[in-house]
Amino acid sequence: MLEEAERWLSTRSWSAADRPVHQILAAKQRTGQSVSVVLPALDEEETVGDIVAVIVHDLVRQIPLVDEIVVVDSGSTDRTSEVAAAAGARVVHRDAILPRIPAVPGKGEVLWRSLLVTTGDIVCFIDADLREFSSEFVSGIVGPLLTDPGVDLVKAMYDRPLGGAAGQGGRVTELMARPLLNMHWPQLAGFVQPLGGEYAARRSLLEQLPFPVGYGVELGMLVDALHLVGLDALAQVDVGVRKHRHQDGQALGRMSAAIYRTAQLRLARGHLVRPSLTQFERGGDGFEPRTYSVDTEERPPMVEIAEYATRKVA
Repeated sequence: MLEEAERWLSTRSWSAADRPVHQILAAKQRTGQSVSVVLPALDEEETVGDIVAVIVHDLVRQIPLVDEIVVVDSGSTDRTSEVAAAAGARVVHRDAILPRIPAVPGKGEVLWRSLLVTTGDIVCFIDADLREFSSEFVSGIVGPLLTDPGVDLVKAMYDRPLGGAAGQGGRVTELMARPLLNMHWPQLAGFVQPLGGEYAARRSLLEQLPFPVGYGVELGMLVDALHLVGLDALAQVDVGVRKHRHQDGQALGRMSAAIYRTAQLRLARGHLVRPSLTQFERGGDGFEPRTYSVDTEERPPMVEIAEYATRKVA
């Protein structure tokens, strides 16, 4: 590991317990900063309500740390929207945000559009499929942003058990993202969960970043933030254990392809042919090919969007 990365790891890695909630709240009240929590959701009726309910109970009613909770539904066919709203979130459909630009499928697309329907100085993203959710996932990563003006983006780090085995989750991280970062952006080698969906950042940073529309959004955001604000403006906080629904191997392959493409674009920034990924499934006549396009589109920095500049801030 680079000496710079080792120094960062020892000075910019914390535990959620390092900043008690009352200390974080005092910093929030002192600085006057507001906090938005965003949950991108697609068919998550089984988990989204519990996550919202915990945030409302712990960080809105008991301790007023969070100012708004917004669930952006990206086309659910189940009761995700109803469950989230009943638990206390404001629900917005992806297609209702910035209708001038037709939406495309993808997590990054939803996160990008969420900047238009939130008002917080700090925006905290939380995946909607988490189980046994703790509000420390929010307070832990928001804490450094409220208490340290030199920090602009904070990733959560955690154990990711798989099938009862500790530390076996995060397969795309270990097989794709970590090797890419270590080889091409070794300053970022200290991030424990570079692809984790739980992170918080200052709006002033997020609005300057391009957003890959798909699964490459987390890697792209880390790399772009490194170049924009520098390593010391990035941090990570240990929030314990993350339990969620795991994808099958072929879905992980498609995620890996999108992440590789995101890295490739940042290495070359050239005009490249739109790639595809062919996988195989056994059918009646043997193995049959299935070809998928790889997410390559990126949304521009939100500050370049006219509607964002003229939006009404509550």
